[in-house]
Amino acid sequence: MSLAELLTQYKCHQGMWDEMCDTGEIREHYQKVFAALQQLDVNTLQQKDLLASELFMNQGITFTVYSDNAGIERIFPFDIIPRIITGREWQQIERGIQQRLKALNMFLKDIYSNQHIIKDRVIPASLIASCPHYIREVFGIKVPYDIYVHISGIDLIRGGDGRFYILEDNLRTPSGVSYMLENREVTKRIFPDMLAANKVRMVHNYPLLLHQILLSLAPQQISTPTVVLLTPGIYNSAYYEHTFLAKQMGIALVEGRDLVVDNHKVYMKTTKGLEQVHVIYRRVDDDFLDPLLFKPDSVLGVPGLLSAYRKGNVAIVNAVGNGVADDKAVYAYVPAMIKYYLNEDPILANIETYELSDTDARKHVFENIENMVVKRTNQSGGYGMVMGNKVSDEEWQRARTAIEADPRSFIAQPIVKLSTVPCFIDGKLQPRHVDLRPYALCGPNGIQIVPGGLTRVALREGSLIVNSSQGGGSKDTWIID
Repeated sequence: MSLAELLTQYKCHQGMWDEMCDTGEIREHYQKVFAALQQLDVNTLQQKDLLASELFMNQGITFTVYSDNAGIERIFPFDIIPRIITGREWQQIERGIQQRLKALNMFLKDIYSNQHIIKDRVIPASLIASCPHYIREVFGIKVPYDIYVHISGIDLIRGGDGRFYILEDNLRTPSGVSYMLENREVTKRIFPDMLAANKVRMVHNYPLLLHQILLSLAPQQISTPTVVLLTPGIYNSAYYEHTFLAKQMGIALVEGRDLVVDNHKVYMKTTKGLEQVHVIYRRVDDDFLDPLLFKPDSVLGVPGLLSAYRKGNVAIVNAVGNGVADDKAVYAYVPAMIKYYLNEDPILANIETYELSDTDARKHVFENIENMVVKRTNQSGGYGMVMGNKVSDEEWQRARTAIEADPRSFIAQPIVKLSTVPCFIDGKLQPRHVDLRPYALCGPNGIQIVPGGLTRVALREGSLIVNSSQGGGSKDTWIID
C-alpha cells in the first residue's frame, strides 16, 4: 500500500483543528512534503520507523518515568512524520513569546525588589506570599542584566479555532530541548533530502546560542570564564539531556560534590587543583541548591553557594527564585503583567484559568468538572492532573478532598481539544493530539527562539495528555517559508 492510499483512509476528528487537513484537503504547507512522502510505500515507511527507533536506542536517548515510587528508564517514542508550521505562523509565536518573557523578567525583578505590581494591586500579595517558589532569601539580589529567566520552554496549544494559545510557562529547569535536537538529527538520517528541499529552518545552533549567553553572564570581565552544568546526577529523569548539553557546549558536567565555596567564591575540584567557576547552568531545583539555606539534608547542592551568588561572584542560570513566575496560579496574571509593564495587549492569549482558592470559581469548576482539567499549581510532567471527562467517581472524590484541603495548590482550565497531526502508527496514518514547546534564550542582546521546538504527541488514541511520563512521544517540528 502507498502513502497516497493511506491518506485516503486518514480521518480527521469532527470539530477539531487538524494540522494537515482542512475539510478533506491537504493544507498548502503540507502538500510539498506529502508529495515527496507519497513516493514511498508502507514497507519503506516501516523500515524508516524501525531505523529511527534503532537510532534512538543506540544513542541512549531516554527519560525516566516515576511511577509507584519506582524510576523506569524508557526510550523516548518518536513519530517519523514531521509536524509543519508556516513561517508566518511562527512569526506570531516568536513575537508572542518574546513579549511574554520580557514581561515575566520585569515581574521577577519587581517582586524581588520594589513590588510595585503588588502595591498597585495588579496581583494579590497573598498569591505571591503563598507560592512555595517565592524565595525570600534572594530578595534584593541583583542579577546580571536584570535577567531572571534565561532558558524557558513555553507550552503552546492550537485550539479548534486554529489559534495558538499559551498553556504553561516552564521557567525553572525546562527540559526536552535535547529531544528537539535529536529528533532533527534522526529526521536527517531517515529523510536526507527533504529538509533542504522544503527549506526547513535549522535548529542545530541552539547549544551554540546557549553557550554564548552563559559566557556573557560571567560576573567578571575575563576572556575565558568557566561555565559548568550542575546536574542532580544519574538518577534524574533528564540526566541524558544534562550530559548531551554539556557535551555539545564543551563545558564540564558537575554534581554538587564536585564544587566547593571558599571566601564567597565557587570552585570546581580538578586534578590540577581548584578552578574558579563563574557561571553555573543549574538543573537542580532551588530547594536543593544550598543546604546551608534550604534543605539541610540536600546532597545535590553546594554549601555556601547562595553567599557567592549574593556577592555577585557567580551567575546562576536560571536565577534562583524564578519559579514563582511559573506557578500555574500566577500564570493567570501574565496578561495583566504584559499590560502593566509593557502597556501592550498579549499577542498570544492564555487559556481561561480558574483559581480554586476562589470560592465562586471552585463552585463553578465542581459543578462542571466533566468539562475541566484540574492541575496542581506547582507540579509538572502531567503528574497530579485530573481530566474531568475521564476521572472515575472514586478518583474525583479523592481529588476533591485534596482540593478542599488546600485550594491554593490547584487551578482548573476548560478541556481544550488540542489540534491533531498525522502519525504513522501500526502501518497507518492516524490523527493524534499535540502541543508545542518552543525554547527561548534570554541574554544581554535580547530574546532568541530556535525556530521549531518540541512537538509532543499524545500517542494513545483519544488522549490529550502529551507528557512523556504519561505515554506521550514527540515529532520533529518544521518551520517552512
